[in-house]
Amino acid sequence: MPHILIVEDETIIRSALRRLLERNQYQVSEAGSVQEAQERFSIPNFDLIVSDLRLPGAPGTELIKLAEGKPVLIMTSYASLRSAVDSMKMGAVDYIAKPFDHDEMLQAVARILRDRQEARQAPSAPASAATGRSSEKTVDNSNGEIGIIGSCPAMLELYSKIRKVAPTGSNVLIQGESGTGKELVARALHNLSKRAKAPLISVNCAAIPESLIESELFGHEKGAFTGASAGRAGLVEAADGGTLFLDEIGELPLEAQARLLRVLQEGEIRRVGSVQSQKVDVRLIAATHRDLKSLAKVGQFREDLYYRLHVIALKLPSLRERGSDVSEIAHSFLKRQCTRMDRDLHFAPDAEQAIRHYAWPGNVRELENAIERAVILCESTTISAELLGIDIELDDLDDDDFPGLPGQASSTSLEPTEDLSLEDYFQHFVLEHQDHMTETELARKLGISRKCLWERRQRLGIPRRKTGTAAG
Repeated sequence: MPHILIVEDETIIRSALRRLLERNQYQVSEAGSVQEAQERFSIPNFDLIVSDLRLPGAPGTELIKLAEGKPVLIMTSYASLRSAVDSMKMGAVDYIAKPFDHDEMLQAVARILRDRQEARQAPSAPASAATGRSSEKTVDNSNGEIGIIGSCPAMLELYSKIRKVAPTGSNVLIQGESGTGKELVARALHNLSKRAKAPLISVNCAAIPESLIESELFGHEKGAFTGASAGRAGLVEAADGGTLFLDEIGELPLEAQARLLRVLQEGEIRRVGSVQSQKVDVRLIAATHRDLKSLAKVGQFREDLYYRLHVIALKLPSLRERGSDVSEIAHSFLKRQCTRMDRDLHFAPDAEQAIRHYAWPGNVRELENAIERAVILCESTTISAELLGIDIELDDLDDDDFPGLPGQASSTSLEPTEDLSLEDYFQHFVLEHQDHMTETELARKLGISRKCLWERRQRLGIPRRKTGTAAG
């Protein structure tokens, strides 16, 4: 059982973190300061130290040298983000912003301990590689080294591209709707690259005020603007030797885009207020849910920057395009939430149907939030569709609705059977009746809107026939 030391002066946070880690099978010790940790424990004996940056007396970064090579995870508020980046340059293995999400903390701890274990076993890697095809197949199915759940064709193709692209130094543009997991792809690209030992600095361009974005990214000199009482390094500089992930890059102001282009073209930055440039070695991974090419045509995004970013483009499919992956992801989230809240729950059949058939416009993030909410509100051992709290037109339909639909023909070639899913019934009914029904009539018979009918046609690949009376 890994032994973790928590160093945090706020008792409530320290106790909550201890309970979280102990529930997930970690042995935990705690201290309120660096001095207390030194007096009570032999710090190098721990497998991981999780410490707040700001502590009474010595800062949390003092633990980096006291740990003698053991990993130190720094906790910090967003306002101290640059200080956290500085701590990584001092040797911290990673940082996590407060207030942190429980799942985010657990993922960070698991990743750090896993990486440490793999580093210990590195000399025996050739022996495990000798397992050949069966080992490769296991990796492909579990995607353990990529860390993303799902095995639909689109995701398998994405995993293949990630493995090919990661070892290169090329810039990558990740495209996909909000909530699809673009940051997970960025982390996988970094972890499988030659820069994995160096920092991965993640920046949400939409979350930083426009007036501060250049200073945050490129740093500033003392006196560069009101309040700049000291010079500070920017996040691009902090990522030197590693990877810079710019999420929602479509929100980056044009002036900052020009500075970023210089980083990509010349490999150098100039702090705000400085007349001198300095070299940086950064791999850029950018992500957006917007059409950058269209933005470039109307002058809202620099065309030259777009082509610099578009060296390698990875398209992340929406959750509604991933078929049975949605159920696998939902069960994974349910297991995680049950572990977190010490509960034993399962989905009712109507919840399983709702999960499979809802369009999930918010994608994986919406699914995760819906399941967390359901686990919190559930008063029995079964989560119903109602508890998921999703607005789905399909929830007016049960499997029993389809066999009794008026006007249903009895074609032996398309006769539905009891083991067909709700989607199979939908496809059966549409194919059976679309030649003599308008879209309005089909939607009315199915009990859904025309818009919902169109969306489900797209998802299931059922083209709309425009001949005869079905043109409606």
